[in-house]
Amino acid sequence: MSKNDLELLLIHPGGRRQVFQDLGESLTAVEPPLWCGLIATNLRNHGCSVEIIDSDGENLSSEMVAKMVAEKQPLLVGMIVFGHQPSASTQMMPSAGVICTEIKTLSPEQRIIIVGGHVAALPERTLAEESVDFACNGEGPLTIRGLIECLRRDEESDLGNIQGLVWRDGETIRINPAAPLIENLDRDLPGSAWDLLPMENYRAHNWHCFEDLSSRQPYASVYTSLGCPFRCSFCCINAPFGMNRYRMRSAESVVNEIELLYRDYGVRNLKIVDEMFVLNDRHVTGICEELIDRGFAHDLNIWAYARVDTIRPNRISLLRRAGIRWLALGIESGSAYVRDGAEKSLDHNDIVNIVRETQQAGINVIGNFIFGLPNDDEASLAETLGLAKALNCEFVNFYSAMAYPGSPLHVMAEQNGWKLPQSWNGYSQHAYETLPLPTQKLSAAEVLRFRDDAFHEYFTNPDYLDMIAGKFGGDARRHIEDMVHYKLPRKLFESASGGASDQTAEAASA
Repeated sequence: MSKNDLELLLIHPGGRRQVFQDLGESLTAVEPPLWCGLIATNLRNHGCSVEIIDSDGENLSSEMVAKMVAEKQPLLVGMIVFGHQPSASTQMMPSAGVICTEIKTLSPEQRIIIVGGHVAALPERTLAEESVDFACNGEGPLTIRGLIECLRRDEESDLGNIQGLVWRDGETIRINPAAPLIENLDRDLPGSAWDLLPMENYRAHNWHCFEDLSSRQPYASVYTSLGCPFRCSFCCINAPFGMNRYRMRSAESVVNEIELLYRDYGVRNLKIVDEMFVLNDRHVTGICEELIDRGFAHDLNIWAYARVDTIRPNRISLLRRAGIRWLALGIESGSAYVRDGAEKSLDHNDIVNIVRETQQAGINVIGNFIFGLPNDDEASLAETLGLAKALNCEFVNFYSAMAYPGSPLHVMAEQNGWKLPQSWNGYSQHAYETLPLPTQKLSAAEVLRFRDDAFHEYFTNPDYLDMIAGKFGGDARRHIEDMVHYKLPRKLFESASGGASDQTAEAASA
């Protein structure tokens, strides 16, 4: 047993500075680590002693984390690299790697398992490259439980029997069959271990609180489902969960957790983490009706993800009465041809109508757009920007297409020999090393430059600023005008032009 009888110490890596550059100081959200909280709950419910270090939430250096690990001497360290959306896992790997190296330098005998979406996509490579003893090729809880039981008995001859474990057998890396997914979410993943987290440190995105920018804290996030049944070419969500697997919690379980956050921690600003919350009508309706029945939904400021083709017009008012004030809609491209290539066949008129109906119901819209999908050219990029400006959503996220490990685009990139980022930081949308995919007609630098210029054009558009001032007031408008003064240096532009970039940066939603 460990020095302090602590069996599992879960670590959420930071790296906000590397991922977002100067944006991480005030504009980005600081989100609670969902999977640290879920794994902690599962392991505690099975008699394991657990603690969490949220190095991002507490702004801890890798050296500070390593010292804390050395003092606690847990039986096992779990480095949890899931991120706050599927694509965020890869960009957190540099921070996770540095922390693991620091831990091993200070405590060479400390056992470490690394878990996350990126890890599940590249388990053998991760174990070979990182200073860890084990990796996980699935979602994590069952594998960690099996490893804890093995380490308790000090019987490493059993490592080959632990489902989902990736481990070293001498010089050989062994990959065990994946663990089954947890099916009974209400029983086995009923919510986060909020008492183990620094709840006072979390803050909402700037746009989430446009009505009152001083109210970004406290903030929390919950999940109502895991996985996604869709197969968008740019998304890596299925890496840890298996293809097209989608599991749901009960409405009572979800709302119990939200009520705990509301009453015990004073949380009003809330994120529903699901990659696609507005999907199953019975599931969504049950949660909304339960929230309304509890009597505090009017006091909530919730945001969630949806697709244009999953929103039912007759349900939008129900969403608003349940406290959902923002919906992030995956629109992706203004070109029907490009959307088809990304396996998102949406009708232009449907997009416009759903956005307008959502706004008319009192729900603000975050439009998510992607520049640089495989079929994009200059005309289709301009078409996407034109659609974004015509919709005039309350906020937008402009992304460059990335071949995230675990996504179909990553497979396509490797098959075609396309240049991929040399560091995991390069998969971040806002990092210095950002390297998007080229298209059939555009270079990576051309895609990224268009994306950065498009951001500036959107958020300095007088029609947009006037709408924001009329809807949220002068403070929100001034905040946006200040926001666009942030500059993101881009290595890709420097190598292309020999000079520093003057491209504008923004507050990220990731």
